[in-house]
Amino acid sequence: MKCPKCEYVNPDISHFCADCGTKLVLSDESPITETVIPKEPLNCAVEGKVFAGKYKIIEELGKGGMGVVYKAEDIKLRRTVALKFLPPDLTRNTLAKERFIQEAQAASALDHNNICTIHEINETDEGQLFIVMAFYEGKTLKKIIDGGLLEIDKIVHIALQIARGLAKAHEHGIVHRDVKPANIMLTQDGVAKVVDFGLAKLIGQNQLTKTATTMGTIAYISPEQSRGENVDQRTDIWAFGVTLYEMITGQLPFKGEYEPGSLAPFARFFSAP
Repeated sequence: MKCPKCEYVNPDISHFCADCGTKLVLSDESPITETVIPKEPLNCAVEGKVFAGKYKIIEELGKGGMGVVYKAEDIKLRRTVALKFLPPDLTRNTLAKERFIQEAQAASALDHNNICTIHEINETDEGQLFIVMAFYEGKTLKKIIDGGLLEIDKIVHIALQIARGLAKAHEHGIVHRDVKPANIMLTQDGVAKVVDFGLAKLIGQNQLTKTATTMGTIAYISPEQSRGENVDQRTDIWAFGVTLYEMITGQLPFKGEYEPGSLAPFARFFSAP
């Protein structure tokens, strides 16, 4: 596909020109998705409400493209947990539900100190799915980076933990596909936890997204992922490299945090001839 601006010839499935970053018009106009925060909070999850007979909502913790997370109390086991609900606007979306279930299956299959622990997956009386996860006191790596430059020893300590968690996932054929500072939790004890496997894909299984549709956060995804191609663990390694660069410098290696064109100078080296 020839770019209308610079006339560089790109692969037919490209969304953006590998030379100048101009958006290309595809035949099916498959969109590249960014992390989108739901506009409205869940109406059913309010403070004090109990789910599945044992999870009592305490407060909302945050929102993301694939769910809203609440701090809750497991009143039977007397422990604090985190409940992640599918957003209301996606409740009736079959593919979104399948992807949400896949997150639980992928993450619960992993037992590692640097991966968020999944306790169970359940459903409300109204048919709304939620995942019960371990609750960690701490901050996301994103918030820590935003607070100022980190010391090199701390960067190495965090980076090694992230790498170990991802290596464990890759050993089990699981690709996270959305590695970024916002998906790394640092506990008060300094333990890094890779969270949110909502975009994870089991290698070899049927994809839940249609061809040429990209998932992930634009600033961190690999060129292959930005073009909607099949990816393996190397796409996580790319995102880990971007995250490491951001930890060291406090900024992204590719300018334009939400612009797919920020990958343009590098994408041509990964394009098929």
